[in-house]
Amino acid sequence: MPETSAEIVAVGSELLLGQHVDTNSAWISSRLAEVGVDVYRHTTVGDNVGRMVEALHQACGRARTVIVTGGLGPTADDLTRVAVARLAGAQLQRHDEIVAYLRDHFRRGGRQMPASNLLQADIPAGARVLEPVGTAPGFAIDVDGSTVWCVPGVPREMTVMVTRDIIPALQRLGAAAATVSRVVRTSGMAESAVDEACAEVTRRLEAMGNPTLAFLASRGETRVRLTAKAADREAALALLDPLVDELVEVLGANVVGLDDEGVEWAVARQLRRLALTLAVAESVTGGGVGARLVTVPGASDWFAGSLVTYATEAKMRLAGVDPSLLESCGPVSQATAVALAEGARARLAADVGLSVVGVAGPTTQGGQPVGLTWVATALPDGSSEASSRRLPARSRPDVQEFAVSMALDFLRRQLAELS
Repeated sequence: MPETSAEIVAVGSELLLGQHVDTNSAWISSRLAEVGVDVYRHTTVGDNVGRMVEALHQACGRARTVIVTGGLGPTADDLTRVAVARLAGAQLQRHDEIVAYLRDHFRRGGRQMPASNLLQADIPAGARVLEPVGTAPGFAIDVDGSTVWCVPGVPREMTVMVTRDIIPALQRLGAAAATVSRVVRTSGMAESAVDEACAEVTRRLEAMGNPTLAFLASRGETRVRLTAKAADREAALALLDPLVDELVEVLGANVVGLDDEGVEWAVARQLRRLALTLAVAESVTGGGVGARLVTVPGASDWFAGSLVTYATEAKMRLAGVDPSLLESCGPVSQATAVALAEGARARLAADVGLSVVGVAGPTTQGGQPVGLTWVATALPDGSSEASSRRLPARSRPDVQEFAVSMALDFLRRQLAELS
């Protein structure tokens, strides 16, 4: 098997029950790709020693590196130490230096250490201990030509150990290639339309084999991901950057940003360019628009705030919407959307107002169908613009996330027209 092959095993019955989503494996895979390590498989296994040993044995038979995340806590269902010891034919040994670390960790936090935490000091004999970030030390042990790395399931602790310990060790093994991705992000354009616009680039890349192109649709926004493999990151970027420029030109005004910068970043750039401030009034999205906007660093320079006007009474009290307008037009209407945008602009003393109202479901509201959404802007010259769309009638969270993207993209396009 290749020296730079890897598999990831996520431990936890809560993952199999659907109570938690395994984001650790995705993050680890992305880091391994950056240093040229090919991840063959992700496996999720519950808190059962027999099944854990079986999964780890199979993974060691396929890959040189096996990374286990989770199951290193102090409770009875944290069984990774036991399973790996059985896999390696080793006994668990208590490490006095880890015991001392744990006692000091709790002392510094002003807490009494439960006796169960001492289990975290039990490490398979022959394993190399990884310095803990919280209370759980990680460890690495060689098993039949493969190395099994065990790190906590707590993301903050896992990311430190992978970055600090595992990645450098794999690089020393000779991982000499890098797999790098760039992303062109669009909004307000259907995935099929994006696919059609990129058809010529897609055909050319399919013939080449490297880089590759993929489309990723997510609730009103479509990302075009370009991935290249080369000797190092710089060489991979040299393949990708000209293609990014070409796709930006092909997709034109539908492009909102690159890589991690979504439509909220485009709105921020426009507001900064125009030296304008923004206020939002949200109904159907319940604060989702504001939550997206404040992920942009420096948002306080241009974002005045968001009024969550979910109930009809809140539309009147917070945004000053005329009760007679709500009575005659209903809460999900063009007139109400415009009034909310104007109210947010006035109440928060901003240059631009944005609003979004809609029907999230699962039932109709005031005769309006599930998915109907109105967005509106109140602009610095006193004019207003509004637009409606019947969003896919899916789950409430889906409709709400679609509505957030719709509102931000509508605002982006409105701001682009201002000189």
